[in-house]
Amino acid sequence: GPIALIMVEDDDTLARVVDHLRDLPVIGVDTEADSFHHYKEKLCLIQVSDAEKDYIIDPLKVSDLSPIGELLGNRDQVKVLHGGDYDVVSLKRDYGFYIRNIFDTMIAGQFLGLNGIGLADLIMRFFGYKIDKKYQRHDWARRPLEPEHLEYARGDTHFLLALREVLQLRLRRANRLAAHEEECLILEEREWNGRGDNSTDFLRVKKSKTLDEAGLRVLRAVWGYRDQQAEAMDRPAFKVLPGPVLLQLAKARPTNEEELHKVMRAKASMTRQHGAGLLQAVLDGLADESPLPRREKKKSKARPKRPRPEAPSIDLLFGLLKQWRNDTVDREGLAPVVVANNTLLKDIAVYAPLTEEDLRAVPGVRAWQVRAYGSQILAILQEAEAKASAPKKKKRRRRRKPSDD
Repeated sequence: GPIALIMVEDDDTLARVVDHLRDLPVIGVDTEADSFHHYKEKLCLIQVSDAEKDYIIDPLKVSDLSPIGELLGNRDQVKVLHGGDYDVVSLKRDYGFYIRNIFDTMIAGQFLGLNGIGLADLIMRFFGYKIDKKYQRHDWARRPLEPEHLEYARGDTHFLLALREVLQLRLRRANRLAAHEEECLILEEREWNGRGDNSTDFLRVKKSKTLDEAGLRVLRAVWGYRDQQAEAMDRPAFKVLPGPVLLQLAKARPTNEEELHKVMRAKASMTRQHGAGLLQAVLDGLADESPLPRREKKKSKARPKRPRPEAPSIDLLFGLLKQWRNDTVDREGLAPVVVANNTLLKDIAVYAPLTEEDLRAVPGVRAWQVRAYGSQILAILQEAEAKASAPKKKKRRRRRKPSDD
């Protein structure tokens, strides 16, 4: 018969449900947030499935979610997620909950080289069932939840347990189980790196680099205006005023309505709503002499000094490694990330390891990569090294005999 759906909207029900779930070996977990509809994103639903039932927990109604935190943190129980990155960082950000013992079905799909690793793709492929993605961008903060929304939300965890069975079997056959496990452990530690409150945020507007100092002062002010409006209206900032409009204002710096209407159509509702506020922001910006923040350098990992300056050039090694990686991907039909991504290849080229021990010591190198590809990577580096240090054969120039004339 149809599988039961249990709604969890109060503390007592949650306590009962968690009591039941606590002893199961495996549960499926997913979350819905509202980043597309509100100023500050938050978790709006937590879905859990076991083999018998689907549960939808409403964090906007349950007052104490700690039983869920305890469940997710239990290492003895497998939590099946799909593309769990967002779930991991959201639960950590909003509640300080950690998810332990993850089996991620999307990462499994990558390791198996499946084409189409979205949840809907996998469900269609293995169970021949088409799930409807039309509520993907639904505003999950809205209440009451209608039956069709609940159907959609439970669909996301409903198949996870069965998917894990199929994928685990295939990973075992492909000898990729340990590799998948290692990646899932790394996933547990991901951290939220979304918006903090940051005085340099306005510099993220596309093409802000092209502005002069006055332009940047205006951009800072109109960004601030937009942010206040977005918070007051509880809408994502880009839906209040798009970035390109902020840039145009910073370039044109209109100080009266006539100039403003060259940037924003006089009749547009955006202009009616925000025109006066934006003009004031432009004037405030021009008058605001406080020092402009410096652009934060992209947090690129400071490249380490090469342990062996005499190794072949980084570009040469990177080129060889990339060629090898692309050939491997084509031959084995895998996603590039489950061989090695470019950042990692660059780091290997910098360190230029010649032994397995040195290869393991390169930051970011996974144990599974060393097991699967270590000998191939080292062979490439050793060969390049040998070529570079081989004594150059000098071309002997034939001396011309002095001519007899």
